[in-house]
Formats: sequence, structure tokens, C-alpha cells
Amino acid sequence: MKELLLGLRLLLGSGRGNRARFLLMTLGAAIGVCCLAMVLAIPGILAAQDARKAAREPECVVDGRGICNAGRRAALELVRTDPFGSQPMTRVFLARGTTPMDPPPGLKGFPSAGEFFVSPRLHEVLRDAPGLSQLFPGKEAGQITSQGLAHPDELYAYIGVGRGDLAEGDRFTRFGMSFTWSPTVEGSALDIVRFTLAGVVLLPLGVFLVVCAQLSAASRNRRLAALRLLGMSQRGVRRVNATETVVAAILGAVLGIAGYWLVNLVVARIGLPGFKWYPSDGSLSRSTVATCLVGCPLLAWFAGRLGGRQAASKPLEVRRSAVAKRPAKWGLLPLVPGLGVVTGYCVAGATGHAPRDTELSSILMPIAVVLVGVGLVLTLPLLSGAVARRFAESTRSLSLGLAMRRHEVEPGGAFRVATGLVLLVFGASLVQGVLIELDQVTRNTSATQTYKLNLDAATYGQQRAFEELPGIRGHAVEAASWAKPDAWRNPKLHAVVATCRQVRAMAPHFGHCEEGQPAVLVNSANTDMDAEARPGVSYPFHLRNEKGERRVMTLKVPHATVRFRDESGLSVFNSGQILVPPSALPVGFRPEDATLTLISRSAPDTVRTVLDGIGGVDPTVEVRTPGINVSALQQVAIVKSLLAVGMVLGMVIGVAAYLVAATDRAVERRPQVTALALLGARARTLRVVQAVQVVVPLVVGLVLAVVLGKMAESSYLVTGGGAIFWDGDGVPLLLACAFGTVIIAAAGSWPLVGRRIDPELIRRD
Repeated sequence: MKELLLGLRLLLGSGRGNRARFLLMTLGAAIGVCCLAMVLAIPGILAAQDARKAAREPECVVDGRGICNAGRRAALELVRTDPFGSQPMTRVFLARGTTPMDPPPGLKGFPSAGEFFVSPRLHEVLRDAPGLSQLFPGKEAGQITSQGLAHPDELYAYIGVGRGDLAEGDRFTRFGMSFTWSPTVEGSALDIVRFTLAGVVLLPLGVFLVVCAQLSAASRNRRLAALRLLGMSQRGVRRVNATETVVAAILGAVLGIAGYWLVNLVVARIGLPGFKWYPSDGSLSRSTVATCLVGCPLLAWFAGRLGGRQAASKPLEVRRSAVAKRPAKWGLLPLVPGLGVVTGYCVAGATGHAPRDTELSSILMPIAVVLVGVGLVLTLPLLSGAVARRFAESTRSLSLGLAMRRHEVEPGGAFRVATGLVLLVFGASLVQGVLIELDQVTRNTSATQTYKLNLDAATYGQQRAFEELPGIRGHAVEAASWAKPDAWRNPKLHAVVATCRQVRAMAPHFGHCEEGQPAVLVNSANTDMDAEARPGVSYPFHLRNEKGERRVMTLKVPHATVRFRDESGLSVFNSGQILVPPSALPVGFRPEDATLTLISRSAPDTVRTVLDGIGGVDPTVEVRTPGINVSALQQVAIVKSLLAVGMVLGMVIGVAAYLVAATDRAVERRPQVTALALLGARARTLRVVQAVQVVVPLVVGLVLAVVLGKMAESSYLVTGGGAIFWDGDGVPLLLACAFGTVIIAAAGSWPLVGRRIDPELIRRD
């Protein structure tokens, strides 16, 4: 208790400089805790959105056999999700049952036939894009409240229809499940976020908090050494030192949580690109608050006890400013295993043996990245000290010699000043690798977009309307031959009902085609054909007309072929399909279980126009859009936003660590600078010395960060299963960032050497 009271008295009564240092420690802890709270709040935000999604999932109460037998008593629902730009637009068609049931979350009543309810964001979209109203039959009866929406910008609608309009609807008896079929971010994508934030935010954050706890280390150690020489025990000295850091950490933690509360209110209302949430979703849980209020002071306690260890054990050396020992080589210990894993993955990728065991890689990669990052931090004083000794022994420059000798004497200063910026560059390389992997997943290189519609429930008039929509440049009907369902092997022949003119507009590099004659389609880029497409073999096709009459048409595989070439992998046609002219079918008949394939340009405006037109013909038709996965696009947008947040937080932490450490180091160096000035050193020389002291360890650290960061990025890409392992395009960007960091750090160190000489600073020495 005496040590606690003494630490508080020293904290409040040690002069203006000590109070300024305490304020700096408090602000640093507040920034760190605010960033930590932001990272820890992300899973809670995603969980809150998934909980509201689960609450609106329809479910049918089953009997003892696991079958839903509610019959007409159950309501019907049909879900249609269409792309609106890069966002999914969800329409839920509902038809009442005879059994009363609660309305969907966010609505006061069950929608009746002929009315629909939309989310606030969709209400604005319908107002600005009247053509979209074709997808919503009936009149708008209200808006969905926040209880029924995952986030404020969700495009969601409940549409009431009659039971006869939902022939394909699913039965359900209530809303609400324990999980959702469409989580905001899939588990694999969430693992990417955790992996990246651990390397970009949490690792620099831990270093930053330690730096804040070690401010004014030299002057504090001299004061603690004096207490030890006056008779205080070693444990008491450590407690006094820890008291100061813990009090600053506690105040900083409280300020950090208050700062996060304000940031959450502002950012939740503004939103991030592709990601928005309600302010209540970002509320911190009790465990998160406890982690911030306990974890930060606990880290400060250990840092304070370790920081005062030398003053407690060797007070005379501290008071007499004895030369510090060289950094121990045990700092290389975390770097060796982490670098071994990273190097192993890089070698495996270079030799063509990329690992496919994603479970093992998902465990090893985060551990390896953290070990490399920690090893980079602990190795920096050792390597920069060795470089400083080599320069000091060989240089004849006064400025460079003074800077290197000072850095050799105090290698710990490099840790405090350069580490934040070094980890920032290291994290930037990791984020670059993640973005490359996401780009490989979502990149669409095709110049065309296809739409596939099932024609079973479509009338002939609707089919013609689909084919004549604005923006459609080609269409064809695809069907498969009939086969006995109980046969051991069901050979089927796939046919395309279209004219040569139609398929020429749909397939690139289309060869000669004789109009009115059947032929086998062959893709020159992939000539592998099914064994069923053997010339002369006949297959039956079941046909049906609009009156319900049925016929069977026998199609013989022709000898003629029509070649086209498509290497995109998104071709409308495949090798082995039979091109059948429409004139070969009986008038008014079309194949059963047929699919209408439409094609248009892949421009977003064209895709939106076609989808709106399809909805205008039949709002309930299911449209498959190969190459467009709006759910995946939305998840990628969310992941990119979270990565951007992580990079911003990492940049804030890195810059704050540099500013705090550089300012504190300049204040501590004032007695030495004053002594050199009184000995005749010019102000310009002192500024150069100050800049070199910052630049040399920073350059050493940045070189390591770029090299190790690129290795970690490449190993991550190797384990990701993509086609790109080595990102040479990102190297110039990283080097430019590193060079800019050095310039800014050097320029920022010049004003820290004052022009006025104050002999009072060295009076006591």
C-alpha cells in the first residue's frame, strides 16, 4: 500500500514534465483501447445481423417422422434473390394459410394478397427507379422496421399473393430458426478477417501499449534507482513504477471505451462501403468491456514491472548512466519457426506442390504470421544495433558517428520509435495478399452475361416476351432427352433449339453453320464430348404444347459439326450438344423440362435492365445468372470494408506509436543535446544526428518488413488455392510506402531539436 501511495505522489508531484508524460501515456492507452474495442466489436455486429436473419427464417413444424404435414393450414413462401448492382435484392412472396400465425419480424400484420412491404432503403430505390416496380405486384402497404432487417441498407420485401400464385412455394408454420441459411459473412471469410486483423491491428496494438507504458524510461529509471538507493526493496521499486503505468492505463481504458461509443454512433450512421449496421449492434458486450478495462492495465502492470527491473537490481549503474548491454539474441526465437513455416509454403508453391489441406493451413498460417511479426519486433534492436556499430567504426562523418554511437548505447530507442511504422508496412503486405485472393474469387472476365429460366411454369407468351426483352442479344432453348428414371444408367443427349443466327450471337468465334440442319456443337478450346453424342444414335425427346398435349420426337445424332471457340469457361454451349433448328419441332410444341437461356452484355446497367424486364414479365420466375453471385459479392464487399478498417486502425496505431515515441525520445534527449550544443556542436549537426538516429533503425526494419511481408503474403496466397502465388505488381507500392515513411520520419525528427539552449537541463548532471 505504501508503494501505491508513493507512486501516486510521484505521479502528481514530479513536475510539469512528468505530468505531460502521464497525459501522453493516458492518451496513448485511450487510442489503443479504442482500436481494440473496434476490433472486438466486429464479431458482435455480425452476430446481431445474423440473429435478425435467423428470426425471419420460415420454418415448418414437423411430425414424429420429420415431415411437414400441415397441408392447407400452412402458409406458403417463395424467395427470389436478384442482383441489384453488387447488392442482393430479396423478395419473399407469402400466401396465407388457414392457421393463424404471427407476422414476419418487422411487420405488424401478415401481408395480404395484392400488397407488399419493403425496407426503407428499397423504398428509396423504388422511388428513384420506377422501372423496378414491375418486380413488386400490388401496392406498397408499409415499410419493414429494423427488427426485420439485417442492416439499414438491406434491399428486402415481403409480397402478399394468393395461394394459387405460389405453385412452387414451400410450406411453413412460423418464423424463426436457431440459424440462418445466408449468414452475413461465411465462416471461411470471417477467418480471413480474423487472420488479417490479428496481424494488422492486434500485434501493432500490443507493441503500442508497451511503448506507451515505457515512456520516459531513462528519467523514470534514474528516479526509481534513487528510491532503491534510499532503501526501498526491489519489489517495492517495481510496484512504484507499475503504479504509474497502471493508473495511466486505467484512465486511458475508460477514455478509449467512451471514444469508441462516440465513433460507433457516427460510423454506424454514415456506414462503410458495402457494410452498414445499426448503432445498437456495435454495443460492447460485458466480456469486451472487461477485456479492455482489465487487459490494458494488466499489460501495463507487467510492462511497468519489467521496465523497472534494471533500476531495482542495479541502481548504481542506472544513476551513473552505465553503458547498456547489447540486446540478447533470444529475440530471434519467435522468428525462426514462423519464418520456417512461411518459407516452407513458399517453396511448396514454387515447386508446384501447393498444399490443399486447408484445415492445417488455416491453423499454421495465422500462427506463422504472428510469430514472424513478433520476431520482427524483437529482432529490430539487435540488427539495428549491429548496423550502428558497423557504421560507427567505419565512418568519418561527425554527424553519422554521433548518431550511431548514441544508437549503439541505446538500442531500445529504435524499438519504441520505428516498430509502429515497421509493423504498418508488414501489415500492408498481408492485406495486399488478402485483396489479391478476393479479387481472384470475384473477378468476372467475361464480356457477356447469361440468364437461365425454367420454362415449366412459363407460358408461350411469357417465353416470347423473355426473348424480346431490351438488351437481349441472343436466346436458345436447352433440353435433355428422356430416359427411364429406374434405369441403371441414364444416357441423355443435350439439345439446343435455336437457329444458326441465334447461336452466332451467343457464342464467340462461331464457324460455318447451315441453316435448318441439325449439327453437333464442338468447342475448339475443349473438344471433350459425352459418349452419348455418337453419330447415328437416336434419343427420344418429350414435347408438350400450350394445351397440354404431348408428343415424342426421336432425334438422331447428326454427322455434321459446327465449331466455335470459347476459353472463358462461361460458355453458353458445350461440346457434344446438338443444335436443333426450331423448324424440326412440331408447330406449337417445345421440350419438357426445358431451360430458356438468354444472353446480354455484362455491363451492370444492361444486366439491371434485363433483370427488371424479366421481373416485369413474371415476378416469381427463378433466374440463374452464372458468373454473378450477389451473396459472394456482398460478403467480399464487407470483408474489404473490414480490411480497410483494419488498415486505418493499423495506420493510426503506427503513426501514434511513432509520434508518441519520437516526442518522448526528443524530450529525454534534451540534456544530451544541450551538452553537445554547449561543447560547440551546431544546430544543423544536431538535427542531422537526430534524423539519422531515427532513419537507420527505421530503414533496417522496413527492409525486413518488406521482405518478410512479401514472403508471408506469398505463403498466404499459396495456401489460399488461387492461381496467383507471387505478387510482383505490389512490390513498387510497398517500396514507395516504405520510402515515404522514411522521408516523413526524418522530416518529423528535425523540429524536435530546439534552437534555444537551456543549461538548466544539465545543471544536475
